[in-house]
Amino acid sequence: MTEIEHYQKLKLELRRGVLILAVLAELREEHYGYSLRKNLASQGLEIDEGTLYPLIRRLEKQNLLTSEWREENKRKKRFYQLSDVGKEVLEKLTAEWQQTQTTLNNIIS
Repeated sequence: MTEIEHYQKLKLELRRGVLILAVLAELREEHYGYSLRKNLASQGLEIDEGTLYPLIRRLEKQNLLTSEWREENKRKKRFYQLSDVGKEVLEKLTAEWQQTQTTLNNIIS
């Protein structure tokens, strides 16, 4: 395996956990899939549909999200938002992320 291949593999591993936190944080406000993806991308976090939709379904199965189908502009869309459990988990994960970031910054410096 080349240096670039090692880097790409490790980058993907690092990104997985970050995506969960980003999706949970963005879903403090209600979104449907496309608007969620668009908002994340506008903030610099690109995520493809093949990653986003399975992640959303998994988070909903874990009771971290709620969803409802609604019609908007004559199209049915599924809107997602954090559940009460999701809000608590996000708060704890955010604190953990901030502590980890501080620790890692100290180690890297």
